[in-house]
Order: sequence, then structure tokens, then C-alpha cells
Amino acid sequence: VTAALSGGALLGAPLGHDFCVVSLSDLLTPWEMIEKRLRCAAEGDFAVCLYNPSSKKRADYLKKACDILLSAGKSPETVCGWTRNIGREGQEKKILSLQELREETVDMFTTVFIGAESTKNLSGWMVTPRGYERKCRS
Repeated sequence: VTAALSGGALLGAPLGHDFCVVSLSDLLTPWEMIEKRLRCAAEGDFAVCLYNPSSKKRADYLKKACDILLSAGKSPETVCGWTRNIGREGQEKKILSLQELREETVDMFTTVFIGAESTKNLSGWMVTPRGYERKCRS
């Protein structure tokens, strides 16, 4: 099971509708391509799962990613979350806004989730609904 799926399950159902997974590691992918992918994800209103959000050499990459998503149209109040040490001792999770996420300290054991516009914090669970309620009204 991928970190996106197992971490998402810890938070609730943040990947319940369309989503994408982006690695912030620029070891094999140029940073310019990572920026483009983040902008496109924000413009398409995808929920986003981020792998490799920070390292010793890339301590500010999560902040940079948040800034790109904000400048491409994500609201500062977008529901976000992160998980750490998924399935291991010391497992942690947190739900917060995109603006708050921008200031978080994370590491390579952390998987980050940024919601879509429809993502909600429902009693401490991060949920992106499928959209059936809209279909039933039409």
C-alpha cells in the first residue's frame, strides 16, 4: 500500500475524488518541472499528495510548494494534513490549513496532503467528497 493511500486513510478520505501525487525531490526531476506540476494541480483543483516534502538540503521545499499552490489559486484556508511514520512506532497525523502547513516543519518520513476546494474537516477527519450530492440535485 502506498504512503498516499495509507496516510490518506489515517487522515480520513482526502483522496476520495480526483487527486495527484507529486514528489518534491529534485534529484531526478528538475525543480522547474515540479513547479509546473504543482501549478497544474492547483489550477485543476486536484487534491494533492506530496512525497519527499523536506530534507536537510531542501528544508524550504514545502514552503515553496505551498507558495506555488497559493499563487495558482488554492485558498489559504484549504484543508490540508500530514502524516508521519505511517504504520510505525511514533505514527503522527495533523489536519491544518494550507497557510498553516506553509510554516510546518516536516521531514522525509512525512507525507503531506493538500485538499481540493471541496475538501472539508469533518470532526477531525479530512474528507474530499465524490460529488454525488451535486449529481442528485440535477
